[in-house]
Amino acid sequence: MDSTANISYMGLQDHMLPCYTKQVLGFDCPGCGLQRAILLLLNGDFIAAFYMYPAVFTLIPLALILVLNKFFNLRYANQSIIWLSIASVALILINYIIKLIH
Repeated sequence: MDSTANISYMGLQDHMLPCYTKQVLGFDCPGCGLQRAILLLLNGDFIAAFYMYPAVFTLIPLALILVLNKFFNLRYANQSIIWLSIASVALILINYIIKLIH
């Protein structure tokens, strides 16, 4: 593991936003884990990122397509956006239900 990647990971970890749902109500919200999953991806730990928040692998391409489609007229952007949105919502809901059960 590269020491510079680990240092940047630790620096970003100190500036994550808190989950107010967890603080107030005492349980995770559907978005809990997304920031940590992104940090794990930046650190190169893809398997841990998937276990932390599986939808990260659909949300990042979705965000990329949405941004690129603003500047360039992508050919299959609408279909990609629809399918990635459906997959993201499904993964978020499944992950959230599993978190609530355990």
